[in-house]
Amino acid sequence: MLKIFKYLTAKEWQMGFIALIFIVAQVWLDLAVPEYMAEITMLVQTPGSAISAIWAAGGMMMLATFGSLTATVIIGYFSAIIGSQFARNLRSLLFNRVDSFSMQEINNFSTDSLITRSTNDITQVQILIVMGLMLMIRAPIMIVWAISRIHGGGLEWLLATWAGVGIMTAMIAFIMVFVIPRFRKMQGLIDDMNRVTRENLNGLRVVRAYNAEHYQEEKFKKANDELTGTQLYVTRAMAILFPVINLIMAGITLAIYWIGASMIDAAEISDRLPIFADMVVFSQYAIMAIMSFLMLAMIFIMLPRASVSAKRINEVLETQPTIKNGIKTEGVAGLKGSVVFKNVSFKYPDAADYMLRDINFTANEGETVAFIGSTGSGKTTLVNLIPRFFDVTDGEILFNGVNVRDYSYEFLCNKIGYISQKAILFKGSIKSNVGYGDNGKETYSENDIKKAVEIAQGRDFIEEMENTYEAEIAQAGTNISGGQKQRIAIARAICRKPELYIFDDSFSALDYKTDRELRTALKRENANVTKLIVAQRIGTIIDADKIIVLDEGKIVGMGNHNELLQNCEVYVQIARSQLSDEDLQSFEQ
Repeated sequence: MLKIFKYLTAKEWQMGFIALIFIVAQVWLDLAVPEYMAEITMLVQTPGSAISAIWAAGGMMMLATFGSLTATVIIGYFSAIIGSQFARNLRSLLFNRVDSFSMQEINNFSTDSLITRSTNDITQVQILIVMGLMLMIRAPIMIVWAISRIHGGGLEWLLATWAGVGIMTAMIAFIMVFVIPRFRKMQGLIDDMNRVTRENLNGLRVVRAYNAEHYQEEKFKKANDELTGTQLYVTRAMAILFPVINLIMAGITLAIYWIGASMIDAAEISDRLPIFADMVVFSQYAIMAIMSFLMLAMIFIMLPRASVSAKRINEVLETQPTIKNGIKTEGVAGLKGSVVFKNVSFKYPDAADYMLRDINFTANEGETVAFIGSTGSGKTTLVNLIPRFFDVTDGEILFNGVNVRDYSYEFLCNKIGYISQKAILFKGSIKSNVGYGDNGKETYSENDIKKAVEIAQGRDFIEEMENTYEAEIAQAGTNISGGQKQRIAIARAICRKPELYIFDDSFSALDYKTDRELRTALKRENANVTKLIVAQRIGTIIDADKIIVLDEGKIVGMGNHNELLQNCEVYVQIARSQLSDEDLQSFEQ
């Protein structure tokens, strides 16, 4: 838990120190009120007391009360600022840390868990900081100070107070033993709730298509009931705690007055008034001490959950990216868009078998190199090694003559136009999605965006939309078709004017006519840009300069379409499954 506080800034520590000063002042003023009350009691009960003295004592008591109120407001103000700013900083740190993760680190944390850690977990820590400043620091000071005042009074009152404190401590300890494990469990249950909810929302079409609403409802009900049961267990424990504390407070007050009444009854007449005044003061001190224990109990109840949350936040913040950033920002002179795989092998972290083995090929400037193979053959994994979503296990990948590990990550990515297997769009406009990122620029010009859209064959459907390039794109592009999403995603890569395109099965949602026109436009407008294409359709890659056939992570064929038909059985099988015998001999673009 304490580790999380290292992210507090110097300004926040300063505000915390100022709040501490006001907390001490508040406690001192609160403890002064019973003394003024005792003084007023003595004055009222003493014959011949001047009314001005009573007014003076009452005025000081009111002033102390007002001062305590002012200090409370100031403490609350500083607590709110510290808590809010700390939560803001933690959210930024978490977001930036996750942004720096490779796929390996992302896979270690589920998406649902990262969302919970960035929201609910940070909120738990924020609440603890706010309540901690107001209660955790104040309560111990109040307890020590109030009991030290009681020590100066009668032994009987002191014993009664300590008896109440002992009973309360035992009660709190008993409840904490059973409640803390449930708090630790609760954050994991919230993760499960997020997971089930996200799965249902993301797969809503599949759920309805398979009439699985009842099945999904049962999954949600199970997760919801388990979380609700845990919360009810905790709530019931708290419901027992607070009435017991109220009973103890009332019992201590009754005990102090009963002891005081006995002492007054046994005392001389002249001593009865001071004893009565002491009884009033000590009953107030006892209540303050018990209330302070109640504050501590509230903090101890919140602490386990906040501690679990802090641990989960630290797990993310302390996870170091396995892919280290290089320093080079230039390739070998004369090379542009060149990609070389040298004896590359790769296996996923913790996997037993290699996904890729002994991959060797070269893609020169302006060449189109395509990858084809059965599902699971390693096509996507291979191209994902170039922008370093993962690092190779063995061998090396050279881009423009330099190992990709040695490049600055920002520089490397600025040279690549990457289109993922699933077209990803962001909420905003078509213009903001096509002109996404900086690539060393602050913004893209309108002509850059329109030209990229034209090459990607998206001009016709975009200019038919209301507001054209300013047309609204919903989150994940749910308000346009799959083919339209792919064309916008391709336009985004073209707009960067990179040296290397990576198309990871990015033409799958396009019809054959659009596919052909797009590839023709790319070849015409970006003839000097290297293109790596992962595809399932022979028609998409038939005109590639080099086709690499993968099978079980190994290269089993390499050459152009005609060469592979002659010497690669795997390619022939793929081609025959998609093309007729006539097409195999006379396929034209």
